[in-house]
Amino acid sequence: MRFRSFRILPTILVVLALAGATQPAMANPRYAAIVFDANSGETLFSRHADATRYPASLTKIMTLYVLFEELEAGRFTLSSRLPVSANAARQPPSKLGLGAGTSIKVEDAIQALTTKSANDVSVVVAEAISGSVAAFAQRMNRTAQALGMNGTTFRNPHGLPNSGQVTTARDMVLLARAVQDRFPSYYSYFSVTSFTYRGTRYRNHNRLLGAVRGVDGIKTGYTRASGYNLVSNVSRDGRHIIAVVLGGRTGASRNAHMRDRIAEHQPRASRSEPPPPLIVATGSPFLARVPRARPDIEAEAEILMSYAAAQPSHDLVAAALAEAAQAEQIAEGDVSDVAEDEIIVVPDLIGERIHAASAVAELAVPAQPADADPIARLTELARIRAGTQDLVAAAPLPRPAGAASPSEAGWHIQIGAVPTEAGALALIEEAQATMGPVLASLAPLTQEIEHRGETLYRARFAGFSNKEEARDTCDELKSRSFACLAMPS
Repeated sequence: MRFRSFRILPTILVVLALAGATQPAMANPRYAAIVFDANSGETLFSRHADATRYPASLTKIMTLYVLFEELEAGRFTLSSRLPVSANAARQPPSKLGLGAGTSIKVEDAIQALTTKSANDVSVVVAEAISGSVAAFAQRMNRTAQALGMNGTTFRNPHGLPNSGQVTTARDMVLLARAVQDRFPSYYSYFSVTSFTYRGTRYRNHNRLLGAVRGVDGIKTGYTRASGYNLVSNVSRDGRHIIAVVLGGRTGASRNAHMRDRIAEHQPRASRSEPPPPLIVATGSPFLARVPRARPDIEAEAEILMSYAAAQPSHDLVAAALAEAAQAEQIAEGDVSDVAEDEIIVVPDLIGERIHAASAVAELAVPAQPADADPIARLTELARIRAGTQDLVAAAPLPRPAGAASPSEAGWHIQIGAVPTEAGALALIEEAQATMGPVLASLAPLTQEIEHRGETLYRARFAGFSNKEEARDTCDELKSRSFACLAMPS
C-alpha cells in the first residue's frame, strides 16, 4: 500500500498543478481580464473587470498619453531634449541608466517607455511636463477622469509600488482605445519591437508582438504586488479587439492566457464599421461621421484624416475631410483631373452646413463650467455617438493664381492643409521624424491659400520625378497613419 501511494502522489500533484493553471480567476486573487470589441463596443469576455488592481508599468501608457498631448499642443517636438534630474537618475530598474545633468530626446524617451519600460525616463517626462512627479500625477488623474477611468488613481508616472496607485481592467481598455483614437501616428510607437540607445539594443517586453497575428501593441507591466499585466490590441480580418490580462503568476502564463483569450474571442468580434472620429470646432465641440467613399472611386478618392494645429489645452486636433472628387472627374483610375485640395481642414466648422448636427450634439451634453477639462466634454459627446447625422465638411479649393514654384515641378504629395503655418510645419516635421530617410531627399513646402475668406497652409513634399514614386511614398505614409495624396504640380 505504501508503494502504491508513493507512485500515485506525483500524478495527483500534476493534476492539481494543471487544474490551477487553467483556472486563473479562481486560484489567483490578483487576476482580472476583459476582451472588448472596439468596433461594436461590446464586451466579449469579462472576469473581475471592474475590480481594483495595481497597474504596474501599464501606468506608462498614461504617461505617454500626456506626453502625446504635449506634442500635439506644440509644447514639445520629437527632437526636443528633456533634462535628467538627480531624482530621475536614481530611479530603480528597469531603466536606461541616464546620468543626472544629461538630457534625452523626446522620441528616444517615447521608445524607451514603450520597449524598455524605463522608470528613469518616466520621471524625466513627468518633470519636464509638470515640474514634479506629484504635479504630473495630478495631471494624469485629471486626464483619467476625463476619459471616464473612474476606477483609476495615479500616484507616479512609472507604476513602481504605491498602495494608492490602482486601476481596473476596464479602465485600461478605455486608455488603450483613447491612445489609438486620439494619437494614431504616435500609437505606432507601441509596435516597435526593439530600440537602440547609445549603442545598446533593448527588446520590447511584449513578446506577443510579431508572434500573434494582428497584435500591434500595447504594453506589459509587473511588480510583485500586481503580478504580470498585459494590454493587447489586435486588428485583423476587419475585426478589432482590445484585451487586458492583469495579475498573471508568470510572464509565460500571462502570455498564454492572453493568446487563449484572443483565439477564443477575436473570431466572435464584429466586422462593423468603427465609431466615427471626434472632431472639435472652435467654441463648439461636436461629433461627426465622415462619409465613406463610393466603391467606384474608393481606390483614389479616399476619406483621409489630417491634423490641425492643436490648441494649448487638451483639445483634440480638428479634421474633417470629404470625398476627393465626383466619379465623373476620375478617368481610368487617374487623379490628375481632380482639384488638388482634397486633403484639407475646414476652419469654419460651425458654419451653416453643420449647424443642425452641431446643435444636436450641444443639446445632448449637459452644461459644464467654463474651466472644465475639454476632454470631459468630448467624453460626453462620445456617449451620444449614435444618431448624430453624417456631415460633409470639406470641398475642393481652386488653384491659386500664379505659376507653381519651380521646386514643385513634377509630382508632389500633400499631407494636410491647416489653419496656421506652424501647424503645417508641425505636420512636415512629424512626417520627417517618423519616416526618416524616406523623405530626406524631398523638398518640404508650405503654401498659403485662401478659402472662403480663411487662410489655410498646405503641408507638402515635392521633388518626385513621376506618379509612381509619389504614390509609393504616400502608401508608406498611410501605413504610418498619415493622410497623403499624390498629385501633379
